[in-house]
Amino acid sequence: MKKLALSLLTIAIAGVAFTSCKKDDNDNKMPDPKPVAQMTLYDSLGGTQMVNDPSNPGQMIEKGRLGIRSVVDSTIFVIAADPKLNGFFPVLLSEVTAGNLSGFQALSKNLTDFFCVATGAKNFTYTGLNMVDAHDPAKNPRMNGKASSADFDQFVADLVIGAKKVGLSDQLIGQVGAVVATTKPQVVQK
Repeated sequence: MKKLALSLLTIAIAGVAFTSCKKDDNDNKMPDPKPVAQMTLYDSLGGTQMVNDPSNPGQMIEKGRLGIRSVVDSTIFVIAADPKLNGFFPVLLSEVTAGNLSGFQALSKNLTDFFCVATGAKNFTYTGLNMVDAHDPAKNPRMNGKASSADFDQFVADLVIGAKKVGLSDQLIGQVGAVVATTKPQVVQK
């Protein structure tokens, strides 16, 4: 994913450099007007505006990251209560039940980083496992089984519930869903 993003960025920069000048009627080079920046999904989710982090008093967080983290955390709780999916996460559930939130916090950060990058954030990096390895119990011992297409569809249903619980609009839920749909070939392994 990082290599694809870097490749696309390189192509975009080369294209801008190649087309950055045009000629007027007298064959003189004139700079193009500044291009209008495209709004990313991350921008629609709150963007880079800094706001107080309600989970960490005294700290600031980008509004887009806070919005994504809110959806991620809400969805984790929905999945934890869903008997169709919670069997995939016995390690996490036993940790949380015992009062150990370190696994939950690590999962929340990883998923938040992933969605920040996937929605166009520039200030974050995803360093977790690739989607295939993250969902393969042989490579990720925190997973308990491989997901089927029906499991993936249930995850999407739970994501919608989690997103609605934190007030995400149907339009933005659809856009986030489109990002999630791109991972289905890697997540579904059974």
